[in-house]
Amino acid sequence: MGNIVAIVGRPNVGKSTLFNRLIQRREAIVDAVSGVTRDRHYGKSDWNGKEFSVIDTGGYVVGSDDVFEAEIDKQVELAIDEADLIIFMVDVESGVTGMDNEVAKLLRKVKKPVFLVVNKVDNSKRNDEAVEFYALGLGEYYTIASINGSGTGELLDAIVKALPEQEEKEDDELPRFAVVGRPNAGKSSFINSLIGEDRYIVTDIAGTTRDSIDTKYNRFGFDFNLVDTAGIRKKSKVKEDLEFYSVMRSVRAIEHSDVCILIIDATRGFEGQDQNIFWLAEKNKKGIVILVNKWDLVEKDTHTTKQFEQMIRQETAPFTDVSIIFISALTKQRIFKAIETAVEVYENRKQKISTSKLNDTVLDIVKQNNPPAHKGKFIKIKFVRQLPSPTPQFVFYANLPQYIKDPYKRYIENKMREIYNFTGVPIVIHFRKK
Repeated sequence: MGNIVAIVGRPNVGKSTLFNRLIQRREAIVDAVSGVTRDRHYGKSDWNGKEFSVIDTGGYVVGSDDVFEAEIDKQVELAIDEADLIIFMVDVESGVTGMDNEVAKLLRKVKKPVFLVVNKVDNSKRNDEAVEFYALGLGEYYTIASINGSGTGELLDAIVKALPEQEEKEDDELPRFAVVGRPNAGKSSFINSLIGEDRYIVTDIAGTTRDSIDTKYNRFGFDFNLVDTAGIRKKSKVKEDLEFYSVMRSVRAIEHSDVCILIIDATRGFEGQDQNIFWLAEKNKKGIVILVNKWDLVEKDTHTTKQFEQMIRQETAPFTDVSIIFISALTKQRIFKAIETAVEVYENRKQKISTSKLNDTVLDIVKQNNPPAHKGKFIKIKFVRQLPSPTPQFVFYANLPQYIKDPYKRYIENKMREIYNFTGVPIVIHFRKK
């Protein structure tokens, strides 16, 4: 489970530049997957071996100054709710503005670590000018120039130190399922039809994720924890209508789960926001099950389940090995199937395949279709093993790993999916030098 760092501040102080700096070192390696970098406001960062997620809250501000006021409040609320640590960014060129004071007022009440970062400090005169930011009442500040990166190293060292220690999960812990999806897709009704009237079989565990409630279930012969994102946010001032916020709301739930149950509204199709949540789960290497809710409201002659499924798989390509289940949360149709599938995906994600078995099955496939030669050099794959990571990752050892291209990687992945059951589970394949 990763920590979450949020960057807040008025427009044009350089939030995105810092965001890109924080995530770039990994982004290049991790997210070379096509289509994963769709959402530029969320990324993973890794500093001195400590991994955390970064949210740039300045995503979607448009309009006049008074709109900005309301927007900034919203962003800060979001950060206070969702993040473990907040970076508040100001700009030495414009000095302390009224809006900075607004934000500082909200942040002074916060119990979480808040880092005041003064940007655009690229000479000693500006360094002296930064002193005025003490007036914000947030104590010490850090000076950086995000454009060339000076000062970001010290900032990161301090951030990593201040991040709360993550408690390690015990192995025997129950599977954690997060119910995610856009507002009004039917998350609450799905959860209610799960709990049903048998309220007494539900025990609330004080949520490890602060205020998202983990509910322990033992129904249908399964034991699992549900990380519920549906009901928790009603109290917050943030109106859920903004695309950006509801995706960001899902970040924490997704990070704290093993399997994401993504509920989409059949009457609306598989929209941009559903896709964002899907890629967020994929990027975090979580198991995924897609539930198409309100199927009972769709004109059956216009849409068959088959067409609808194809449409979704087109949008999730190249990761199409995912179960899609048509449900109705109201009539409880196929609710059991949904949970059964989530448990299967959980098991698929946990499976470990012995090295000898892997080499027996997978190397045969390689022999049938070797990677294409590169400039007359033949590429030979000699050995494969599974890494001891929490999610399925495989390393193929080859003489010239650098010449193996994405299409071949996908070929191997698809073949492995044919042999082993990885439905709903993102798998990672590395090629390394033997």
